[in-house]
Amino acid sequence: MHPAKTPLLAARDLASRLDGRATDYDALLAMAQGKSFVLLGEATHGTQDFYRMRADITRRLIAEQGFDAVAIEGDWPDAWRVNRFVQGDSTDDPASALGDFARFPQWMWRNREVLEFITWLHRFNARSDIPERVGFYGLDLYSLYRSADAVIHYLEEVDPDEAQIARRRYAALDHVREPQVYGYQAAFGQRPAAHEGAVAQLLQLRAEAEGYLKRNGLTAIDAHFFAERNAQVVVNAEIYYRAMFGGRVNTWNLRDAHMRDTLLALAEYRARRGGSGRIVVWAHNSHLGDARATESHRRGEWNLGQLMRQETGEKTLLVGFTTYTGYVSAASEWDGEAEHKWVRPALRDSYEHLFHTTGLDRFFLPLRDAGAEALREPMLQRAIGVLYLPQTERASHYFEVSLAQQFDAVFHLDETAAVEPLDASSQWHRRPDTVEPVA
Repeated sequence: MHPAKTPLLAARDLASRLDGRATDYDALLAMAQGKSFVLLGEATHGTQDFYRMRADITRRLIAEQGFDAVAIEGDWPDAWRVNRFVQGDSTDDPASALGDFARFPQWMWRNREVLEFITWLHRFNARSDIPERVGFYGLDLYSLYRSADAVIHYLEEVDPDEAQIARRRYAALDHVREPQVYGYQAAFGQRPAAHEGAVAQLLQLRAEAEGYLKRNGLTAIDAHFFAERNAQVVVNAEIYYRAMFGGRVNTWNLRDAHMRDTLLALAEYRARRGGSGRIVVWAHNSHLGDARATESHRRGEWNLGQLMRQETGEKTLLVGFTTYTGYVSAASEWDGEAEHKWVRPALRDSYEHLFHTTGLDRFFLPLRDAGAEALREPMLQRAIGVLYLPQTERASHYFEVSLAQQFDAVFHLDETAAVEPLDASSQWHRRPDTVEPVA
């Protein structure tokens, strides 16, 4: 009887080393055949390599397999401006198309890699031989006020009387145009909640959809879909911001359920337009790896990856990205400036450290093979979001996972570089190349 493989031996046996060629992604492209949703993660919100690799993979999924939409961990109205640009429906240039990503953390989507990708997407959509122009969309729900404004603006164009009613329905939001202040005051009874009016407005848009489209022509399907999803954002964002102070509802679950619903609605909408409805998603590993394989499950949390697996089964492919060390663009406090930060080498009891010890540097690791059984062993995994706090590295940035149950495949890069913000400050340009964080 042969002894079971250790996680290290399993990783070495299964890994395919990356050599910087397009063929690096052939194995993943083979796994994506027949999938409807390919979810591409990131271990940080500020690593250049992750953005570049996701862009390269997405180009191939679009050009070779007919995926016709990209959905990001960004706000719906912000991404819609990019969508109009890449589909040739605006006068924006690539840089101005990213202009609505003005909320912290701007560098997540206002960076050079995203700029290059949407430039390519605009050119791809200009070709005459593609069946349907590729779209670019946001899945998130933070845009409470901009989404309410967008609903009213749409109704002013198609139904001015209903626009006046919408203003009254959203009036409870308007005393303070700061969502967290609204949430606090509504949660503690200091102002009336806008929930009932927001739901009524969403139902009205759905009920009148057929009439609006008949009146304005089927070409108005895009504008109506944009407005209806904005109305849904208002409903869910209003609940989300009140729940931040209510103490009973898990806001993480609200957010990821919203992303799931938006992604499924996008797929149906793209198919209704005549496209494939196959979508590539860019978001953090913590949203895309199946939460049932992580310690967050014990806290009653789910995420987008788990929900999509439950909803679509084998039609969803979950892909993680990890790094051992390098640099990252991240802030030190909420609403702070992006800084160019050194990433400490991964902790010894982490998957990132395990991958480092393979000596393979950069590799692709499929996790559906029988040989990946040893990679179900619970170990730590690092997660850096918009903040990186090396002084509290273990508490702030690690959680326990079973990797082979969390993802279908992983790309590991031993050393990575920071993504460069389009609006890089002097703080970012002061590269701390020789300064390690204080222990």
